[in-house]
Amino acid sequence: MSTTPDSVPAHAAEPELRDPAPHSDPAPHGHPAPHGHPAPQSHPAPLGGLPAGTAPSVARTVSPARRRRLLTVLTALTLGVLAVDQVTKAWAVSALEPGRRTAVVGDLLGLSLIYNPGAALSIATGMTWVLTVIAVVVVAVVVRASRRIGSRGWAVALGLLLGGAIGNLVDRFFREPGPARGHVVDFIAYGQLFVGNVADIAIVGAAGLIVVLAARGIGLDGSREADSRRDASADPDDTAGPVLRDEPHDPAHAGAGDDVAGSASQPGARDEAAHDPTHGGARDDARG
Repeated sequence: MSTTPDSVPAHAAEPELRDPAPHSDPAPHGHPAPHGHPAPQSHPAPLGGLPAGTAPSVARTVSPARRRRLLTVLTALTLGVLAVDQVTKAWAVSALEPGRRTAVVGDLLGLSLIYNPGAALSIATGMTWVLTVIAVVVVAVVVRASRRIGSRGWAVALGLLLGGAIGNLVDRFFREPGPARGHVVDFIAYGQLFVGNVADIAIVGAAGLIVVLAARGIGLDGSREADSRRDASADPDDTAGPVLRDEPHDPAHAGAGDDVAGSASQPGARDEAAHDPTHGGARDDARG
């Protein structure tokens, strides 16, 4: 007697499909998740061990070769400003007469030799030693900050500032009336406003350049404030891993696979198939 396909038990013809990875939030009994919609997960795995929504901070690393080049620029500017400042001061002392003004550009610019015990605009004339201490502190701060240099603009600014500060500091230590109380040589007269020197020009130029760098958000190491804000406000989905998007259900691809998946996801499907009167009748006819 031949055996027909209907004689095969229902549970043998339809193998049991098991979910390889149970969902953390399974669908309710009898209602499987719609096709194309992944089961929700309660806690998505973060990338690299960072909590979801945390943007990684990127620290700027300056190569040793670049840092050496920037330090060379800073040092060259410092020595250049210092040399020009001391040479012009020596010339002014030997060529100009104190208290006598020599016009260069009418009343706007002239030459007038004075010995300044204070700061610019004759401020703090009786506190020469305090100005000396401040100049020493400025030099120490600039030298310390130069070890983290990573921007050409900051290298130029710090070189000008350091050269100007050392130029006036040399006068404080080596000119009359004595160490730490020496008077600074000024000889460039700006109208009737004040008299300065080359070191003062370098310091003012450095201050203006530092303002520009700060306004543009450029840090001492060359990093930009705008980039830091963009990293901090990065989309949390960018650090939490790839985003699963819903795909529309294509009726053309729906078929036996959906029916098998649907029957496997319903626990009572096999029992209903086993007790189907139609299949049962066919098996009884085959046996008869």
